[in-house]
Amino acid sequence: MINSFHIFLTQTQPVSTASERYLLVYMVMVLLIITVLVIVFFVVFQKRKNKLLLERIKQQQALEEEIILAQTESQEQTLKNIGWELHDNIGQLLAFASMQLSVLKTQVSDDVKDKFKDTSNALNESLKEVRALSKTLNNDVVLNIGLEKSITNELNRLNKMKFTNAQLVIKGEKVDFENRKHEIIIFRILQEFLSNSVKYSGAKNLKIILEYQPNNLIVTASDDGVGFDMHTVEKGSGLINMQSRAALIHAKLDLYAKPNAGVTLSLNYPRS
Repeated sequence: MINSFHIFLTQTQPVSTASERYLLVYMVMVLLIITVLVIVFFVVFQKRKNKLLLERIKQQQALEEEIILAQTESQEQTLKNIGWELHDNIGQLLAFASMQLSVLKTQVSDDVKDKFKDTSNALNESLKEVRALSKTLNNDVVLNIGLEKSITNELNRLNKMKFTNAQLVIKGEKVDFENRKHEIIIFRILQEFLSNSVKYSGAKNLKIILEYQPNNLIVTASDDGVGFDMHTVEKGSGLINMQSRAALIHAKLDLYAKPNAGVTLSLNYPRS
């Protein structure tokens, strides 16, 4: 009887051990599958989350670009209207005043005529200035004559005003813009820089460099004015306008300045 029970235990023990091993393997496999599923779920969730965030960022950037574009178009239309007003109204008034002055000169003595000379010259120069300014404010004129000629005209106008030397330097082989509207935006950025130089810098010399590279146009504008401290100066509307316009054409704009060392603007415009 005892021998039979001993034989039974001896025969059943290996079976129990094998079952435990199978159960352990099964549990490990289940845990492994659950872990893999959790990891896969987490990865898929993270990718989905990143995709949604990226789409949201792109939508926000697109919205900001549309806002900047709308503001820019509004500004351009305002400048165009001012250009028309200068050319059609003020220009005509100055032309009429010049004609009237010429008529008066014929009705006075020779001694008095000399006194009309300076006034007449000043009036004629004012008329030329108004007409030149009206052209730079009109997009159609800028597109018609191109970026380089528009910059040259602007510098020539400044040379007559107050600067000792305002020059344009062109490096590399000129390449036409794929998007002609970008020419206008770059020109407006330079106009803003030149306007600040006239009003605040006290500069005597201005220099603009257009460097045509295989894939980029590097624009550098500099003056020898009083400069400013970049760490303490507040951003005015001029700098904000330049940065907004640069962002609109995906260009990188940097401004360098030091007290008594002038200001330099650098614009890296990707042409492709």
